[in-house]
Amino acid sequence: MTHYDLIIIGSGPSGRAAAIQAGKLKRHVLVIDRQDRFGGVSAHTGTIPSKTLRETVLNLTGWRERSFYGRSYRVKQEIAADDLKARLHMTVDHEVDVLEHQFNRNHVDTLNGLATFVDAHTIEVATEAGETTTLTADRFLISTGTRTFRPDWVPFNGSTVLDSDEFLDMGSIPRSLAVVGAGVIGVEYASMFSALDVRVTLIEPRETFLDFIDRASIREFTHQTQENGLDLRLGSKIDKIEDQGEHVEVSLENGRHIRAEMLLFAAGRMGATDKLNVQAAGLEVDHRGRLEVDRKTYQTTQKHIYAAGDVIGHPSLASTSLQQGRIAACHALEVHTLPESPWFPYGIYSVPEISTCGMSEEEMQERGIPYEVGIARFRETSRGHIMGLEHGLLKMLVSLKTRRVLGVQIVGEGATELIHIAQAVLNLKGTVDYFVQNTFNYPTLAEAYKIAGLDAFNRMPIPEEFKVASPREKKT
Repeated sequence: MTHYDLIIIGSGPSGRAAAIQAGKLKRHVLVIDRQDRFGGVSAHTGTIPSKTLRETVLNLTGWRERSFYGRSYRVKQEIAADDLKARLHMTVDHEVDVLEHQFNRNHVDTLNGLATFVDAHTIEVATEAGETTTLTADRFLISTGTRTFRPDWVPFNGSTVLDSDEFLDMGSIPRSLAVVGAGVIGVEYASMFSALDVRVTLIEPRETFLDFIDRASIREFTHQTQENGLDLRLGSKIDKIEDQGEHVEVSLENGRHIRAEMLLFAAGRMGATDKLNVQAAGLEVDHRGRLEVDRKTYQTTQKHIYAAGDVIGHPSLASTSLQQGRIAACHALEVHTLPESPWFPYGIYSVPEISTCGMSEEEMQERGIPYEVGIARFRETSRGHIMGLEHGLLKMLVSLKTRRVLGVQIVGEGATELIHIAQAVLNLKGTVDYFVQNTFNYPTLAEAYKIAGLDAFNRMPIPEEFKVASPREKKT
């Protein structure tokens, strides 16, 4: 029986970061993944494939150039499913190759197979070859991520009714698509395929969607996507979904019907813990299969067992999962590390992109914080004109009491890159004065920070140290 300092179950972002950190600390560490290739959902069906698909769609359709050459402009006139998947497979192969190289150079042991707990310090791993290996460890990290939620009333068939993991393997691009669930995954795929000129209907039973995003930003996003042809149906639950062979029929409780060649069901995910037998280790999961942890150390109720990434729920981002895994490994191996910063960015890779950091306007109002708003539109920037951007918005929220920037929301091209300027200022407790005083490269989209900063600054009370006496006051 082999014993390890740390056994990591799952090789997604949190497992990857934890393993590399443990390897750099020269500890005996093992990563187990039930799939035959490492990388987890993030590398194979989630983050990397979906973002690659988005870039491929925007490139092949000539989306970014249409304001110059017209809506009918395309780089490739006939785009097939294989065109979308070619670049995707190359990117995923590269991602897996880099990951395996990182494991090798940091002396991380790896094993492919299904892990289950025997007791709090012992696991069994069953391989596809039918062999079973028993392993023990001082510490464990559960980073198994999530699996798709597949309710019984949805007639999944792998071809016209798909979940988000199957969606990337579609045989052909449909002429019409219904997407159920306006969460991050649903919004991303719906907007991507709308950019492909597919007729897309996005169905959400609730009256609102992406509720963690500032409402004004969602209104801007909704306006842009509807201009792009996306049909958004909010506020009515689904009565039934029927596979009619040549098409899929969705009946809503309000009496409306949606007919499409293909349906993507993207209404939630479950923690991938159903086969771990965590009860044998003294752990319990919630109704969504997720584990509860101490959010500072990522310890479960069993102090030697840690969990990180999507399996612990919100915020379920690859970026935060990487950070969580590293911190969990350091704590498990009793090595000091810096705590997580309070403000982290959200990135939604839709068309257009959405990215936020800090508070929304609704949060500011709930907390009773007096504030001012600064707005910049990308079309106001010279870079925006050069790129042909007709839309795009940067919104800045500033405390009237402290002048600190407390939130930034961006909708538009490059939002997920631009947001890191806001993240730095927020975590360093910077004020709106930073954006007024400092010079930005010209022409850039980052200049929108200057415009939004000045927009807020010009409506705010002038600080005493900035006040200049008038000629009359000087004479007196």
